[in-house]
Amino acid sequence: MPTKKTVQKNKSKNKKDQLILWFSELGIGDIEYAGGKNASLGEMYSNLRARGIRVPNGFAITSKAYRHFIAWNKLDQKIKDILKGLNTRNMVNLAKRGYQIREAILSADFPIDLRNEIVEGYRKLSKEYIRHKDFRITWDADDHTNHFAGGVDVAVRSSATAEDLVDASFAGQQESYLNVSGEYQLLESVKKCIASLFTDRAISYRVDKGFDHFKIALSVGVQKMIRSDEACSGVMFTIDTESGFADAIVINGSWGLGENIVKGKVTPDEFILHKPMLAQGFEPIIGKKMGSKENKLVYSVGGNSSTQDVKVPMEDRKKFCLTDEEVLELARWGMKIEEHYKKPMDIEWAKDGRSRELYIVQARPETVESQKDRRVLEEYKISEKGKVLTVGSAVGAKIGQGKANVIKDVAKIAQFKKGEVLVTEMTDPDWEPIMKIAAAIVTNSGGRTSHAAIVSRELGIPCVVGTGNATRVVKNGRAVTVSCAEGEEGRVYDSLLGFTVKRTDLKNIPKTKTKIMMNVGNPDQAFDLSFIPNDGVGLAREEFIITEYIKIHPLALKYFDQIKDHEVRRQINDLTHGYDNKEEFFVEKLAEGIGRIAAAFYPKDVIVRLSDFKTNEYSTLIGGADFEPKEENPMIGWRGASRYYDPDYMEGFALECRAFKKVRDVMGLTNVKIMVPFCRTVKEGEEVLAQMRRHGLERGKNNLEVYVMCEIPSNVILANEFSKIFDGFSIGSNDLTQLTLGVDRDSAKVAHVYDERNEAVKELIRQVIKKAHTCKRKVGICGQAPSDFLDFAKFLVTEGIDSISLNPDTVIKTTVEIGKMEK
Repeated sequence: MPTKKTVQKNKSKNKKDQLILWFSELGIGDIEYAGGKNASLGEMYSNLRARGIRVPNGFAITSKAYRHFIAWNKLDQKIKDILKGLNTRNMVNLAKRGYQIREAILSADFPIDLRNEIVEGYRKLSKEYIRHKDFRITWDADDHTNHFAGGVDVAVRSSATAEDLVDASFAGQQESYLNVSGEYQLLESVKKCIASLFTDRAISYRVDKGFDHFKIALSVGVQKMIRSDEACSGVMFTIDTESGFADAIVINGSWGLGENIVKGKVTPDEFILHKPMLAQGFEPIIGKKMGSKENKLVYSVGGNSSTQDVKVPMEDRKKFCLTDEEVLELARWGMKIEEHYKKPMDIEWAKDGRSRELYIVQARPETVESQKDRRVLEEYKISEKGKVLTVGSAVGAKIGQGKANVIKDVAKIAQFKKGEVLVTEMTDPDWEPIMKIAAAIVTNSGGRTSHAAIVSRELGIPCVVGTGNATRVVKNGRAVTVSCAEGEEGRVYDSLLGFTVKRTDLKNIPKTKTKIMMNVGNPDQAFDLSFIPNDGVGLAREEFIITEYIKIHPLALKYFDQIKDHEVRRQINDLTHGYDNKEEFFVEKLAEGIGRIAAAFYPKDVIVRLSDFKTNEYSTLIGGADFEPKEENPMIGWRGASRYYDPDYMEGFALECRAFKKVRDVMGLTNVKIMVPFCRTVKEGEEVLAQMRRHGLERGKNNLEVYVMCEIPSNVILANEFSKIFDGFSIGSNDLTQLTLGVDRDSAKVAHVYDERNEAVKELIRQVIKKAHTCKRKVGICGQAPSDFLDFAKFLVTEGIDSISLNPDTVIKTTVEIGKMEK
């Protein structure tokens, strides 16, 4: 590495004249000399190491060096001649010309001065990381120079001068070479990087973006490798890449070197964190999803390649690649990097398997979600039912359809036609010429930060990644519909299904005196739903989290050792991989689901209802049949509050309480309020509050508010007494109607009698609003009625209700109407 005097001397020179610049000499303003990647590395190396962020050292071979190389070999005119008559829509034409240019570059020689500077820089970097006695120097009689036999292992990466601009993410257009060691291998890798400026996909991309081939130059970064081949690596975004939710950090990680994640060869682990709480010192991991991580890229032993793909042992596939402490450290670094750059960032990280330390190896601005206009809400919605062929992770929130074209080999992309749905194992930059003309993209492997996902977001087309089986189950030529509009799970449907697109200008939505809240069940949709104008969440249901994320009866986890059924034990073991304690699995998954909804709407109130399964519903959970009685009428049986203090379930309720305590105390999301369902008597309410206190959830402590559902006539009749122990009421119109009219709401025979707008039901609602306000208690409604009937919503406003919680798809139209009423 250069001495302080050398650095000062170089800084006094004009950077544009330098063939090599060290990271310590570079800043973000040096893109024209070092390209986006290298300028950013220099910025971090110079400014963020002092804040505790580890960045491996290295140097940039500059754009001046690139132009020197091209001019020395008289390649500029040759390249222009080859590109005459180029047609990027003709795959054969594009491939032929690209190959000719790359071959011309690879067969060229380095100018002597450039070669010497690269070699000298490599030697200095090697001395920083390798003990002097480990060097072996040999004399080359042909060129009269000394050579290292060995040298430090480095990553050699392309960094184009137009790369990673705010409106043009090149998404891996140029190449990277890993585990490069020795001068010869380094020089060859640098030459390959230069040639990669003219890959087919890079040529096509520049034509589409309107970039001049000769106004763009290439810098090559030479950076000390982090031995993540013996640990793990991945990517981190300081914005949710699906919804554009700015308060989230998303981290993807997998075993081995990071290229497999970027190229979509593996389905990685995913971690989501909440930035505002992280900034306050809490530990807000609001999402953890284990990826399959079947393969990993490691250093090659022998052979022609410096790296090789190997299978990951099953025990490693079934555990997370990062500890919670490491996830939190990375996220804190992500926030510091975002704070420094003052914009959402796309960051690559690596963990060294020898030192066990984390490093940041790249950072660039996020160029898609951060640029979108959030003033117009766009909602895609499937309007027909269809057969689901396969599912994976949804990228974006749109719907696309067309004829499926199953292509397993990039050599056959010329067969693809505009408007078709691309179905493949995975994509890399070589696929981009056809990705931009696809109606949708579906891949077998990859996660939300894979190449397919990144490019699909940039192109604005729906993409489903990580299906595992798409190329097998989707038939070539079959018409399909690809939906990313149904939450985090993307679906590929057989045939062309109907769908709608609704666009709403949010600046026209009025602010109402009556609070308009939302009913939210699916945490995967919470970030998207947060953009709808709202006053918080009036009802967040635990049931969806338990059935979709956990799937196991809480007591089956508590008493796992007592379960005799081998199949049930196998299912529980499969679902709880990565968790040493099976009870902790329930607590963590429930906390993550609640936490994600709370984070999405923070700092607004999020009222979470305790579990309200009936016995027949609990028994369908894995292992549930062993712990649930048979009831003739579970609708009015052992449900809600009566379970929480009962010796036959109180240990299951304890796990729920631990989850809430984690959300509020560990994640810091104290905007979460707790709601008790189906509380028949005041005595029951007191029993439930006592159980909560036992587990550290005390009403009034740490601003904890506890509400009660008003869904039984006794709640209305004794509203004054209930007000003494609870902070407010939320009317459940479904059960209140059922129990007021004596109608089983599941019975088709008496369905004609069931009507929330019956005068008896409305009278009870009038009474509880009046009594609650007399007792200075809040009262809202979270039942179905105001979502279904606008006149019912108007009735509630007339009666002076404090808040109305609606299904998301009715929030805007109801808000507009209530705004008119109040006006």
